[in-house]
Amino acid sequence: MNVTLLIPARYGSSRFAGKPLAPINGKPMIQRVYERALLAKGIDNIYVATDDERIKQAVESFGGHVIMTDPAAASGTDRINDAITQLGLADDDLVINLQGDQPLIDPISIEQMVDLFKRHPGEFEMATLAYQITDPVELDDPKHVKMVFDNNNFALYFSRACIPFGRDVKEYPVYKHLGVYAYTRRFVETFAKLPMGRLENLEKLEQLRALEYGYPIKIAISAFDSPEVDTPEDIRRCEQRLAVD
Repeated sequence: MNVTLLIPARYGSSRFAGKPLAPINGKPMIQRVYERALLAKGIDNIYVATDDERIKQAVESFGGHVIMTDPAAASGTDRINDAITQLGLADDDLVINLQGDQPLIDPISIEQMVDLFKRHPGEFEMATLAYQITDPVELDDPKHVKMVFDNNNFALYFSRACIPFGRDVKEYPVYKHLGVYAYTRRFVETFAKLPMGRLENLEKLEQLRALEYGYPIKIAISAFDSPEVDTPEDIRRCEQRLAVD
């Protein structure tokens, strides 16, 4: 099983234009993400998938690999599908989708995704990560997507609301979704052809499309958080975290 890790990166952002190139302690954020991915074991190839020449030049300047995707791609999954089509991956090859705004991703979390497919061949074609929330501020923050899963660690639902709701219990574990995905090349193509789901449209969460059309999502519980960078203030938080680490 060949494992290809793709890092989709867009230059345009309504909240933070040029985000992938924002410096974090002297390095562009996209370089931080790429270098963390390089530390993960079991990855055969790593590419940044972008439609922007500025990002391409930045990645090549630090020795990274880039694949240029269609600027008209409607979603991150469409960009991933475009990239793997160009790369000519086999149907059973594994694709890791690591967002370009996760500069603190732990390599062990990436390895967990690969390990899921090795330990459970043929049982599912899509997987993602969960992390138990430790900061109570995140519980009611819609930016942090919460999730619930069954006794076999298959996703039941993802929501921007706090789920589950403890009617009679005040303290109980709540898990948030870390935006890292793993899927077979075959499933990416299938997923990209599915119409947008009703719940997906309501919550603006693309992963709900898989559940709405009956495709299981296996969950790996990570011991490491991977906060996303959405604003310049998040950059400063990352720099503080890196200084501690």
